[in-house]
Amino acid sequence: MGAEKKWLFTLFSAAFLSLLLLLFSSISAFSSPRSIPSIIHHGAPYPPAFAYYISGGRGDKDRIFRLLLAVYHPRNRYLLHLAADASNDERLQLAVTVKSVPAIRAFENVDVIGKPDRISYMGSSNVATILHAASILLRIESGWDWFITLSARDYPLISQDDLSHVFSSVRRDLNFIDHSSDLGWKEGQRVRPIVVDPGLYLARRTQIFHATEKRPTPDAFKIFTGSPWFILSRSFLEFCVLGWDNLPRTLLMYFNNNVLSQEGYFHSVICNSNEFKNKTVNSDLRFMIWDDPPKMEPLYLNVSNFDVMAESGAAFARKFHKDESVLDMVDQKILKRGHNRLLPGAWCSGRKSWWMDPCSQWSDVNILKPGSQAKKLEESIKNLLDDWNARSNQCQ
Repeated sequence: MGAEKKWLFTLFSAAFLSLLLLLFSSISAFSSPRSIPSIIHHGAPYPPAFAYYISGGRGDKDRIFRLLLAVYHPRNRYLLHLAADASNDERLQLAVTVKSVPAIRAFENVDVIGKPDRISYMGSSNVATILHAASILLRIESGWDWFITLSARDYPLISQDDLSHVFSSVRRDLNFIDHSSDLGWKEGQRVRPIVVDPGLYLARRTQIFHATEKRPTPDAFKIFTGSPWFILSRSFLEFCVLGWDNLPRTLLMYFNNNVLSQEGYFHSVICNSNEFKNKTVNSDLRFMIWDDPPKMEPLYLNVSNFDVMAESGAAFARKFHKDESVLDMVDQKILKRGHNRLLPGAWCSGRKSWWMDPCSQWSDVNILKPGSQAKKLEESIKNLLDDWNARSNQCQ
């Protein structure tokens, strides 16, 4: 080998080694985020925080993980529940996948329920699981302000920076819960029938039992019904769980034998409570499309619904098929979230590239950078609060 060739070989070797070192340093930067998380501040001077209860069943592991990534923020707290019909292996895989995300591993603000509850769709076991989740979140985290229930078939329409920014101007004792005392046909089909939910005491059967007798509509308290999805204040959840008043327990015993208790229990508790009935905003902040006349569940959403959904001013939408293509549109056009990456926010400080998630590195998690969707939600909240201030949408 001539001197010129040896010189070229040495040059190319050095360049190749430099490229390898650069590549390894990039990979290291991606896989090894800052070991000390930013200090999280809670309380009135700081943005509000949310406690999310995300639930699903068999086959919903990947959907729950995708939803978690789409609503994640280090200031929030998350509790994931795969019901008893899911396998222990699926539950373990979800927990391992969650812990593989650097930010989640560092901030330690996501938990997966290890001992699942058995849920009967039409029965009161749904209420039991929500109360169970609320009690866990109250115990393990003192900083959150609102409790949000989501299912694997839901998806956000705003970023968490948007949500926190808008809710920064909302009284933290207000509850967003769709409710009405106009029972109509529900009185005969939901209120008076007596059912037994085997999900509360049997290991296998999940279909409710119907009694032959019916009971009169109660007169000791007023029944309210509405959407089973809500955003509840911490103070109201403490009232339900800690029980310094007997009302939540009394109504829990009654709704234990009701059809679709999740559509009436929290609504009736809050509207029969002198302390909380004037702290109800009559909306669940969800976007849904219903048949006419409406059936048991809303219609599945798809790409044809994207424009009206994006302009709705709602915080969340439901329901979606697994891997529905409209979810990719929401990720790209609204959330600005890359595939299998965390929802970006002002807290993310990493450089955005095809090999690196910008949220694998972070700065101050107490700052917000709201986007254009925040204005739409802000307008919705403003209109709702105008009605609330006029006392036109509270517990009627």
